[in-house]
Amino acid sequence: MKTYIKSILLLFCLVLASCEDVIDVDVSEGKTRLVIEASLDWEKGTTGNQQTIKLSQSSPYFQTNGNNVVTGASVKVTNNNTNAEYVFTDENDGTYTISNFIPVINHSYTLEIIFNGETYIGTETLMSVPVINNITQSTEGGFDDEYLEVNIYYNDPANEENFYLTKYQEEGDLFPLLEDRSDEFVNGNEIYDFWEKSDDEDTNEKPFEAGDKISISLYGISERYYNYIRLLIEQYSSGGDPFSSTAAQIKGNCVNKTKVDNYPYGYFRVTEVVKTSYTFQ
Repeated sequence: MKTYIKSILLLFCLVLASCEDVIDVDVSEGKTRLVIEASLDWEKGTTGNQQTIKLSQSSPYFQTNGNNVVTGASVKVTNNNTNAEYVFTDENDGTYTISNFIPVINHSYTLEIIFNGETYIGTETLMSVPVINNITQSTEGGFDDEYLEVNIYYNDPANEENFYLTKYQEEGDLFPLLEDRSDEFVNGNEIYDFWEKSDDEDTNEKPFEAGDKISISLYGISERYYNYIRLLIEQYSSGGDPFSSTAAQIKGNCVNKTKVDNYPYGYFRVTEVVKTSYTFQ
């Protein structure tokens, strides 16, 4: 009887194994495009002279190896108010650096990249950012009064439109939390923001505890960049949600002046930023 049962189980396992088919997912490959990571961020209290721009090329979805960095490009940023030109040095690893950049609040800057005989242009204005007045922790301002959250406070300038990007990242996390904000309903007032982590088994997220350290960056951004990053955050946050809208391609502020259809990915950003950190007590 035992031999009979073993035979049945073996046959059942063979049937299941024979039903497994290899499914090849046919993912269409888009055109290879230039990817521009040009964030000229001027940290308060520094000269802002040291800046880096990264260039690469897009790659197929399933490609996990290979070198797609861009070398040999010409990279220049021009201050449109003063006509001062800043030529970046090719480091031959996909990065282009400069050590004499001069950031000026409310000045307009144009990025020019020449690569493979094509010219890419992007223009942005350097926006200011207020200082962070105070950083506290509590369990009262978040979504759950059992979990710790960090709270930041800063003053929004009156009688002008302002847009902000806040980046929070716990020490050891691979990815930061990004939050966009406008002063549409809080113009001229103190702005309050917070970050709270919940207990989520699906994402392995754990609530904050005493001793946890986080970095905080507050950026003053343009309205155009606010609209761009807002769409990116929405698409990222809705990943895996069956009721979310279909993700769409989001274009930045850089265009190809030589071949309009061969547009690049990425964005040319110029901001002032306040950086700090906080350790939970």
